Amino acid sequence: MRKIFVEVYAHFSKEGEITPISFVWLDGKTYEIDKIIEKRNAASLKAGGQGIRYKILVRSKVLYLFCDENRWFVEFT
Repeated sequence: MRKIFVEVYAHFSKEGEITPISFVWLDGKTYEIDKIIEKRNAASLKAGGQGIRYKILVRSKVLYLFCDENRWFVEFT
């Protein structure tokens, strides 16, 4: 498992909530997040790092997207 740093497009509410909407993969392709299944503070035990973990659904695949000190990464095998 490794972390792949990605560019994320997100919505910032006036209450300070961050909701990721899409991300840009290594090949430059943008992937829309179909659903946020879960959001919580967590460590990335497999790839290292910690922060806010978003369990997301993208094109019928479940991924883990992390926001770690204002850097975003996806856990990837």
